[in-house]
Amino acid sequence: MRPVDLLRKLRREAAVEPTALERGKAVLMKAIRQETAVQQEAAPARRRTIVPQLPYENIHAALTFLERAFGFREIRTERLVNAGVLVHAMVEFGGAVVGIGEQGGHGAVSPQSGGVESQYISVYVDEVDAHYQRAVAAGARIANELRTQAQWGHRTYEALDPEGHRWRFHQLLREPRSEQRRRPGQN
Repeated sequence: MRPVDLLRKLRREAAVEPTALERGKAVLMKAIRQETAVQQEAAPARRRTIVPQLPYENIHAALTFLERAFGFREIRTERLVNAGVLVHAMVEFGGAVVGIGEQGGHGAVSPQSGGVESQYISVYVDEVDAHYQRAVAAGARIANELRTQAQWGHRTYEALDPEGHRWRFHQLLREPRSEQRRRPGQN
């Protein structure tokens, strides 16, 4: 019986016998939980809206490094293999994903091939000091040492992966006040 129908029935019974409502409460709550579970199963999964894509010369090495040094996890069901060669994969961290693909797709090249960094990715972590130690132990090249940026309310460091992509890791220490966010020279 649907929860709304069960509630109507309980109201009718409670009008005659007040204790019926108390006895029926557990049955009603169970029906609500079951209906909620069915609705959640039927609801489509939330579609990702922004997924950065990074080109790599060696996708396997990139996946190994990102997992070991930065704590990413590969989403194995997202692998794309063409003629036995891994051409695209996805990694996740905290609810966000990053695509890892072969270079040349859409004109993108790895900083290792192009000789220049073209972007950086910011990742928020719970314990940046421990994350920093993990990255160092795994051989990440540290581009900017661990430091506290009081004006932004962050503790942060930057690291380069083996192909030169820049990763900026932050721990939010507190929410900065809007007047603290102004850059020098701003009124």
